[in-house]
Amino acid sequence: MRAVPDVVAFGTYDPVKNPRIAVLVEGLRAHGFVVEERFVPVGFDSKMRTRMLRRPWLLVLFVLRLIACWTKLWRSSRDLKSAPVVVVGWMGYLDVHLAKRRFKRATIVLDHLTSLVSTSGDRDAGDGSIRRMLARIDDGALRVSDVICVDTDEHLADVPQAFRAKALTVAVGAGDEWFRAPRRSEDDRLRVIFFGQYTPLQGGPVLGAALASADVDVTMIGDGQELETTRLAASAASRARWITWLTEPELRSALAAHDVCLGIFGATPKALAVVPNKVYQGAASGLAIVTSDTPPQRRALGDAAVFVPPGDASAIADALTSLANDPARVWALRVAASRRAEESFRPRAVVEPLAQLLRVRVS
Repeated sequence: MRAVPDVVAFGTYDPVKNPRIAVLVEGLRAHGFVVEERFVPVGFDSKMRTRMLRRPWLLVLFVLRLIACWTKLWRSSRDLKSAPVVVVGWMGYLDVHLAKRRFKRATIVLDHLTSLVSTSGDRDAGDGSIRRMLARIDDGALRVSDVICVDTDEHLADVPQAFRAKALTVAVGAGDEWFRAPRRSEDDRLRVIFFGQYTPLQGGPVLGAALASADVDVTMIGDGQELETTRLAASAASRARWITWLTEPELRSALAAHDVCLGIFGATPKALAVVPNKVYQGAASGLAIVTSDTPPQRRALGDAAVFVPPGDASAIADALTSLANDPARVWALRVAASRRAEESFRPRAVVEPLAQLLRVRVS
């Protein structure tokens, strides 16, 4: 008879597009938990989700897709009903209700990160009625969860007081496959890379304006809500190369060919409260980090990054120009970022608070 795992990772998440759940799974396994996954990606990207909030009639498509995914999840998890712990992957605000019904005796862990209301506000999507609906979804998800994971202390403070006692901070981190020691470039030419979904928190148009005046080689990877405005702002950046997207192995290879990874530069409330995937992954890949000067990013990176004021294109341009003229500093920053990542960003390290809590539930 097949043994029941300690933990089931469950939901409509996509571990490729949203690697957070992959880090949780990898970290829990590193702590000795037996973890199985059951996921069926719902499939809509961030651009489409934003469009749905602005055109509510499109939500019918989401509901139909969700029902199909849930049907597959229900069937595929039949043999795991007695698992003691279930981790519902990010964007699982609705999935957590399905998990509660399928795994009746399990401890349900919701990887909440941040609220739907916060996300919709950051993307300026949805009217008052939509945001009230999202607030009810947020509240319902937090209510039925036994453990709530957020990614920064700022997001922990945003959890309603009624649910905060069951919430804890688990940083995003980076999967072990991202880690490599920094390697010196063959020449002193600065190579800069950015990748992301061009949501407002990333400050794409601000970055575009900076690149228009910073004479550096930069690779811009991704697609999303603010891509076109970013490209327009960067129209004078003759040394910018634009790529729609890469697979994860291709992205890791692309990082290996660069010296500096750009973080986020938006000034929205959400931008001030997050540490993005790219910062963790860039540091793990041995690149110097240039990102906005916010409390959570300061705590995560310490002195292993160049910080600029949020929303300040001139400061970004000045920072890149300074680095282009100082290869020794770039190398020192790469070494510092790599060391910081090794100490704090691996899955085993970031999952430690959750692993300590779950040991009691599994034993």
